[in-house]
Amino acid sequence: MAGLGALLRRARAYVKTKEFRDYLTSTHFWGPVANWGLPLAAFNDMKSPPDIISGRVTTALFFYSLVIMRFAYRLQPRNYLLMACHCTNVVAQSMQVTRYLHYHYGSRAAPATGTRDPPATTSPSPASSSSQKQAP
Repeated sequence: MAGLGALLRRARAYVKTKEFRDYLTSTHFWGPVANWGLPLAAFNDMKSPPDIISGRVTTALFFYSLVIMRFAYRLQPRNYLLMACHCTNVVAQSMQVTRYLHYHYGSRAAPATGTRDPPATTSPSPASSSSQKQAP
């Protein structure tokens, strides 16, 4: 428990330094914070149907994030916040590409006309059985 208290004291002392204030007012901090919108939007889109996913945009965002991850690592000083943001985006876009491919090219692919056949039922519905009785 003493180690945790010492860690908290060191963190509080660091937050009060000019170096930390300069970091908070730099693009080294605010650029990655703004970029977190990309993976958050991708994870939010997981709730949407896969037919609205754009394969080209999702693939472009995937490769864009791979390039920026390398840039963030090679940059001096290294920008781990930017790298973590784009690593998260690579995961999110990978999931979206998987959903896209499964929907368009998977075993349940939609016909070329864009309409799906209604699912077959094993037993007749009550409405259809009553309509059959009324027919002469």
